[in-house]
Amino acid sequence: MKAATVHEIKQELSVTKSADIAELCLRLARFKKENKELLTYLLFEAHDEAGFITGVKQEIDELFDTINLSHLYFAKKTLRKIVRIINKYCRYSGNKQTEMDLRIWFCVKLNGSGIPFHKNTVAAKKALFHTQHPA
Repeated sequence: MKAATVHEIKQELSVTKSADIAELCLRLARFKKENKELLTYLLFEAHDEAGFITGVKQEIDELFDTINLSHLYFAKKTLRKIVRIINKYCRYSGNKQTEMDLRIWFCVKLNGSGIPFHKNTVAAKKALFHTQHPA
């Protein structure tokens, strides 16, 4: 099955009844966790961007608290996980200011974490590259 283009989907949605659109959204939310998370953001958090940023920063803080510092390998894995989560939330928001706030917060937490990422040039480059250029 070939997926329709965004333009075709937009045209079809413009002629679809609102009750049917609501049903389609609920069905879409059942299939993937990211779809449900995006709908949650759009319905409950998009109107309060500052509250959304605060919540994400708290999640980042909690993830930094769970970093295993016994070996740099484990710390890098957790840092990559944090960057993936930040990238996901930046896609949900679509707001450049939100993206910059979250990426700056990551850099501040990374600098204050005590992780010796500067000893491993690959880790340092990856951490900085992924925070500046999301995948």
